[in-house]
Amino acid sequence: MPFTADIRKEFPILEQKVYGKPLVYLDNAATTQKPRRVIECMDRIYTTVNANVHRGVHHLSQVCTEEMENARNTVKDFIGAAHSHEIIFTRGTTESINLVASSLGSMFKEGDEVIISTMEHHSNIVPWQLLRDRTGIVLRIIPLKPDCSLDIEAFARLLNNRTRLVSVTHVSNVLGVTNPIKEIIDIAHSHGVPVLVDGAQSAPHIKVDMQQLDADFFAFSGHKLYAPTGIGILYGKERWLNAMPPYHGGGEMIKTVRFEKTTYNELPYKFEAGTPDYVGAIALGSALEWIDSIGIEKIAAHERELTRYAVEQLLTIEGMRIFGKPDGAAVSFLVGDIHPADMGAILDRLGIAIRTGHHCAQPLIDHLDIPGTVRASFAAYNTKEEVDILIKGIERAAKMFA
Repeated sequence: MPFTADIRKEFPILEQKVYGKPLVYLDNAATTQKPRRVIECMDRIYTTVNANVHRGVHHLSQVCTEEMENARNTVKDFIGAAHSHEIIFTRGTTESINLVASSLGSMFKEGDEVIISTMEHHSNIVPWQLLRDRTGIVLRIIPLKPDCSLDIEAFARLLNNRTRLVSVTHVSNVLGVTNPIKEIIDIAHSHGVPVLVDGAQSAPHIKVDMQQLDADFFAFSGHKLYAPTGIGILYGKERWLNAMPPYHGGGEMIKTVRFEKTTYNELPYKFEAGTPDYVGAIALGSALEWIDSIGIEKIAAHERELTRYAVEQLLTIEGMRIFGKPDGAAVSFLVGDIHPADMGAILDRLGIAIRTGHHCAQPLIDHLDIPGTVRASFAAYNTKEEVDILIKGIERAAKMFA
């Protein structure tokens, strides 16, 4: 399927106007819009096969269970996992990382070390701080080079015999830069250290393959790749997931419950306590099938070209500062002394949806010594014409503050 108006027709929300202007939606790093097939999938589940999964012998429960497990297999294939039981349904990247911090982290002792980086989202900072407060672990931070890339040599020096985990983002949600994640994993593994990858900003935009990456854990969110909110994935290698204790207790994650002792279910159900968001899971499978129908490589190439074009056009604006060297689907910038919130408010009145602020990466923003950035982020349905509208909007705002 070519990148034409045909794709945009699959997204009803893009047809509306904002303040009398055609909507230009460039806030995809925060959440993507949903194609009709995903919306219709959710409607179909609720209106034709809705029933609690895994526990019922009746027809609807069995059909709904089958659809949910088919979705798990779709996720497995999408990320190249070896087994479907390595796919854990969660509420999103945040819960996936918290699951590892709570479960694997319960095996850490005072003085053990976890390595994260300066460019992490709060979701990959705060869970480790909470673990530090509970257990006395030590957080080590990978610094940045002047060009805002990770200092890999410094990272290698951080590893030692107390390092228990490396947890890093694949693609920065602020800078739009892709980290050398394979190199990071290989270095960590040479020290016998597992690696958790925050894939929230990579899974929607580039082909990821767990067999090639060799990541021990990989987390991502459905709502950033055309699926509903409230559904996400934690991939974990079988041996790690088997070694980890459950994260939540309740139904489904058990084999037997006695007041004296409880035995736990097999993977993946050991980590899926309670009624899962089976509608969200099935809709996530539908979204991934939609991506596959186009081709993730084609989407990636389209988004890279939009980002390249956006950077090229942004640099024609006087006072423009672009942060990092974006190579994915997002670009962050400031214009002169214009506060990002002011720029965002003006663009909004022109029908342009972008994101402003610290993007839940406040340590990175503090490192850059700025109040925040303006971020434009792209998806399969965005066009160069929309980039042109963004540029004209920025130029208009700049004149207002001149």
